[in-house]
Amino acid sequence: MVMRPPAGSIPELPGSYQFKDVHGRVIYVGKASNLRQRVSNYFQDPALLHPRTAQMVETAETVEWVTVRNEVEALILEFSLIKEHRPRFNVRLRDDKSYPFLAVTTDEEWPRALVMRGRTRKGTRYFGPFPHAYAIRDTLDLLLRTFPIRTCSPSKFNQHHKLGRPCLLFHIEKCSGPCVGEVSEQEYANLVKDFCNFLDGDTDEVVQRLQDDMSLASKNLEYEKAARLRDRLQSVAKAIEKQQIVGERNEDIDLIGIAQDELEAAVQVFYVRKGRVVGRKGFVLDKVEDLSQAGLVDRIIEALYGDEPLLGIPKMLLVPELPESMATYEEWLSFQRGTKVEIRIPLRGDKRELHELVTRNATEEFHRHRMKRSSDHNSRSRALTELQDLLGLTEAPLRIECYDMAHLQGTDYVGSMVVLEDGLPNKREYRRFKVKDVPGNDDYAAMEEVLTRRFKAYLEERDQVSDTEALASGERKRSKRFAYPPQLLLVDGGKGQLGVAERVLKNLGLENEIPVASLAKRFEEVFIPGQSEAVEIPRGSEALFMLQRIRDEAHRFANSFHRELRDKRMVSSALDGIEGLGEARKKKITQAFGGVNAVKQASLDDLRSQSWLPEAVAQAIFDKFH
Repeated sequence: MVMRPPAGSIPELPGSYQFKDVHGRVIYVGKASNLRQRVSNYFQDPALLHPRTAQMVETAETVEWVTVRNEVEALILEFSLIKEHRPRFNVRLRDDKSYPFLAVTTDEEWPRALVMRGRTRKGTRYFGPFPHAYAIRDTLDLLLRTFPIRTCSPSKFNQHHKLGRPCLLFHIEKCSGPCVGEVSEQEYANLVKDFCNFLDGDTDEVVQRLQDDMSLASKNLEYEKAARLRDRLQSVAKAIEKQQIVGERNEDIDLIGIAQDELEAAVQVFYVRKGRVVGRKGFVLDKVEDLSQAGLVDRIIEALYGDEPLLGIPKMLLVPELPESMATYEEWLSFQRGTKVEIRIPLRGDKRELHELVTRNATEEFHRHRMKRSSDHNSRSRALTELQDLLGLTEAPLRIECYDMAHLQGTDYVGSMVVLEDGLPNKREYRRFKVKDVPGNDDYAAMEEVLTRRFKAYLEERDQVSDTEALASGERKRSKRFAYPPQLLLVDGGKGQLGVAERVLKNLGLENEIPVASLAKRFEEVFIPGQSEAVEIPRGSEALFMLQRIRDEAHRFANSFHRELRDKRMVSSALDGIEGLGEARKKKITQAFGGVNAVKQASLDDLRSQSWLPEAVAQAIFDKFH
């Protein structure tokens, strides 16, 4: 249990504080305008603390703090540390959905529109998020009739550029044909600009221009052109209908609705731009720290706007309760936006009704989530408790690491490390190893090499300066990929692999710190050190199911890495062996010409026309195929 710091040692300044466990792992991060007052609150009678707060203080071994100049800097530092360490006792955001966005690749010569998920990238404009991909495709299909920008992949674009013939989308008037020069760069740029402006909510100008063009074409007796413009106008009208109008044309608002119980909270966010709902998003929070409603709003705002949000920061944020430090959050958001941002509770009128709608969405999502997770949460808790009892562990194994090997007759030897935290896979912590020093087929030696490398790295990183100290002193932050030890080390195999794991831990002086077990596939037997017989774990128990699940995940992860290396080694390309043509250039040149065959048939002048390709490499490519 953490001891109270000496009297007077905590400064009366704003800053961030961090509680750490016995392994030096950050388990809680907080911020305060007065560190002495805030940190002292944790050292009162445990009976007066919230149960989760009391558990955190009991688990912690040390407390540290970093002072800053003001509350806004304390907020930024707290967010950075939470993002870096993902502490156990801080609120955790769980968003298992990958929301689709409508994206426009504005960094390409001929920008294209497409549906995108996952990580964002620079040079791309995003619109959304949308709850379903089909909603984006319907909208995109309607808009392409009015703004015929390309939607094809780079390889298909290059293919038709080489052929000199456009694809079907050009003939059905859903693409303006930039691949064959049917549209000038300026005309195409205007199409892309109008397309983005329309999605931003600037629809009146587009509608008016189409109406004027249709009237002019009709007046000039160009009836076919007028009919096409009429069809485009109808498509735009349908697309506008899909955007729910909820406010004035100059209003940019984000609305946050919350539904919660003692352990979790469901959050729904509606994004309103220029008076129209352009997207929504939902996620669930684990309330592992003691938070009021206002404190929960703090955490949600940090999660939504800590990194650069895709749709920017709105002029107004409507919330169910004002943040605890509202002035600090308004100052922080205003600084990021560049203009004043207000945080308000809607009390009457249309905004109140819309906020009630968002809250109803959050309540419905919370009920669905609770029904789906009720048995799962309980089963994980039971599994961890059973493992602690059956394996004789001093604490519940909140972090379990499992290792497995994969190879093909001793070639492409690899190892995998997968991690369960609080009974759930943490894929950010997964690691892959290429076995380097094991000739032939020897699983024991391969396991020894992998475990030795992993725990040597842990010992080295454990002794490094902490990230908190680095932030305080201005040093460059070190990457800690193996900084945390497991509460249970599991190896796939029988007594032999268990002996290997024991030997590695003993050689590194970690035998008393990290408990170890092995799971044999044949009879699903679990072995632990000092016991000749397998541990009796009841069939069908939650504990055995959890061990099987992590073992199977380690097996899958190792095999996928092995297959990746094997395929890479076995598949060769006609471009291999050309001096000066590495992997990056091979990829770039095949994209530029539309495939390997196109590169083989390219003339020397075509190769030289690629400004990024050195003259000598272009000559070498031409010489190989001619």
